[in-house]
Amino acid sequence: MFNPTEFSTFQWLLMPLFIFGRYVVLSAILYFVFYVWKRRGWLSRKIQQKFPTPTDYQREIGYSALTSLIFGVVAWLCLGTSFHEYTQFYTDIDQFGLAWVILSIPLTLLVHDAYFYWIHRFMHWPAIYRLMHLTHHRSVNPSPWAAFAFHPLEAVAEAGIIPILLLVMPLHPISFFGFVTMMLIFNIYGHLGYELFPRKMYDHPLGKWLNTSVYHNLHHEKFQGNYGLYFT
Repeated sequence: MFNPTEFSTFQWLLMPLFIFGRYVVLSAILYFVFYVWKRRGWLSRKIQQKFPTPTDYQREIGYSALTSLIFGVVAWLCLGTSFHEYTQFYTDIDQFGLAWVILSIPLTLLVHDAYFYWIHRFMHWPAIYRLMHLTHHRSVNPSPWAAFAFHPLEAVAEAGIIPILLLVMPLHPISFFGFVTMMLIFNIYGHLGYELFPRKMYDHPLGKWLNTSVYHNLHHEKFQGNYGLYFT
C-alpha cells in the first residue's frame, strides 16, 4: 500500500521532483496539443487571441519548480514527521469502508474550494497582492505552465490546505492522491487559455457555477471576480 508515512529520506527527497514531474507531463501534453499541434485549427476556442511569449513560459515554469519544492516540503512536514501522528491519515480501507474512500474525494474538493476562495480574496487585498499574489498575476494571458507559478509565500499559503484536510477528516492514501490529482488537473485546465466546454453549458443551472477556463482567464485578465478554484 502507498503509505507516505513510511517513506524513506530518499523518497521524500524525490517528492518535489515527483510533484514537478506530474505538472510538467500534464502541462506539456496540453501545451503541445493546444499551443503547437492545434494552434491554428482551434484558435476559435482561444479565450485571448494573443499568445504568451517564451519569456512568460520560462517565468511560469521557474516559479512552478519552486512551488513544487515547497509543496514537497509541506507534504514531508505533514506525513514524514511526527506531525502525522496528530492527523487522521489512515491506511486500512476497512477502517471507514470503501464508500468513505470514494466520498471523501469530492468532500476534500469542497473544503479546498472554500479555503482557496478566502485566501484568494485575502491575497487581492492591495498590500498582500503586491507582496505575494502579483507574481501569479503576471500571467495576464495564462498558459498551462502558469498553474503553479506562485510566489514562495503564496505557495506556502496554497499548501496550507494539506495540514487542514489531514487534521479535520480521515483520509486514505487513495483519497489523498485522488485529491491532489484532481487539484492539479483542474488547476492546469483553469490556466489552459482555451475553453473545452460548449457555450450552452454556461446557461445550465449547474454549469454556470463551475469555474471554467473562461472564468479563470477573465480573472487573470481583469484581476477581479471568480475567486474560487473549482466553483465560481
